[in-house]
Amino acid sequence: MFIRFIATLTLLLTLSFSGVANAQDSAKPQITGTIQNQFDAFSTDDFEKAFTYASPFIKQLFGTHQNFGVMVSRSYPMVHRAEDVRFLELRTIAGSLYQKVQVRDANGQIHFLDYQMIQGENGWKINGVQLVKASGLSA
Repeated sequence: MFIRFIATLTLLLTLSFSGVANAQDSAKPQITGTIQNQFDAFSTDDFEKAFTYASPFIKQLFGTHQNFGVMVSRSYPMVHRAEDVRFLELRTIAGSLYQKVQVRDANGQIHFLDYQMIQGENGWKINGVQLVKASGLSA
């Protein structure tokens, strides 16, 4: 009986994790599209358009696209003026989806960022970005 319970539990966990993976796989094109569209807007200093990809929380936090643009250009210059953008893994952390992004800035420096994504009424929105330390990588 105990072995049957363990086998059933293992099967259920496997199926639930594969369901999460499938949901992530199907969401990835929309998520990367949202992030890429924001990078494209930043590249032309279109902070108004870039702000449309932000979550309601971010919009409330900064209030205007002008404030948002000032924050991005000062705090995230590698995002504001990215030379190259590569989308790495999409993963779930504590119930939230995070898209890891590799960015090469104008000076050739490589940066890794985690984009926390939430699904809104009109698609995926960016709910926060944090710089990630690149552990175990060498130049």
